[in-house]
Amino acid sequence: MEILGIDIGGSGMKGAIVDTKKGTIISDRFRVPTPESRKPKAMAEVIKEIQSHFSWEESIGVAFPTVVINGKAKFNSNLHESWKGVQIDDLFCDKCDKNTFNIINDADAAGLAEMRYGAGRHHSGTVLMVTIGTGLGSGLFYDGVLVPNFELGRLWYKNGDLIEHYAADSARKREELEFDVWGKRLNRFLKHIERVITPDFIILGGGVSKHIHKYRDQINIKTPYVVGEKQNNSGIIGAAAYAADHHK
Repeated sequence: MEILGIDIGGSGMKGAIVDTKKGTIISDRFRVPTPESRKPKAMAEVIKEIQSHFSWEESIGVAFPTVVINGKAKFNSNLHESWKGVQIDDLFCDKCDKNTFNIINDADAAGLAEMRYGAGRHHSGTVLMVTIGTGLGSGLFYDGVLVPNFELGRLWYKNGDLIEHYAADSARKREELEFDVWGKRLNRFLKHIERVITPDFIILGGGVSKHIHKYRDQINIKTPYVVGEKQNNSGIIGAAAYAADHHK
């Protein structure tokens, strides 16, 4: 089955057509910068732009950067506060009247892509996907089954701040940190969740994962880990796979 997958990030919204049997992208990726306001109406306009670019009139899967339950945003996370409580699938359907939308948390989508087609496909037990970008996303799987909306980046850190504000890639960019300095922060986060969850295997994803050689020496955890095979395409592929699973 071919499905249009869209991955919404804090800096960009990108889409591509996916062969969900093979887990491969079969079109060029089309990327539009995330609107500066990060508000629902502005971002729905970008969804329409991506849909129109591909002239797509069937189901669309969307990886969305917050907790999603039955298509609704439970929080706003790193987006505008007005996202909280929005029925995302209805909003996008109203903008693209020929499509149905299936919405999944972005880290869950990335994990789904890796567990089904990538680095996690031969692993059972407790597998944790960590996406490192504007925030710290996490997708948890047990024997290949997704435990949805596992938001470890939202754990409290010092002074009641969120740990993703300290250890996400956005913190590295904001504070202009060298990779080796920032890598120690990421390691602190990984050691903390290792203690809390005791995973059998960890997959690192997100755009910064391709630079692992610049901070690998700073990662000092006992859990075996790898960089995801799908890398920055995992959200698109996982969103499409999720939509294919729910296709009517």
